[in-house]
Amino acid sequence: MNTCHAHNLNRNLDTDRPYGIRIRLPAGDSFQALLGKNWERLHWYATELERDRALEDMASEHLYSRRGDRPRLLFEPLEQIEK
Repeated sequence: MNTCHAHNLNRNLDTDRPYGIRIRLPAGDSFQALLGKNWERLHWYATELERDRALEDMASEHLYSRRGDRPRLLFEPLEQIEK
């Protein structure tokens, strides 16, 4: 990947990151009107431990959430299959 200002990077983009998280909206979620029914976001990590920690953080109640608020997103752990 070409980068305009490589000195601004905080991680090496050329490393393998085979462990991922797919984030989707639940069926019937009102945000589908804004993002589309097939919206998803993928995040990739170098290690399974790094992925699992990020997944736990994403799915947890956040510091500034109202009491009882829970993320309504669907989180799915992924692993790339070697070719």
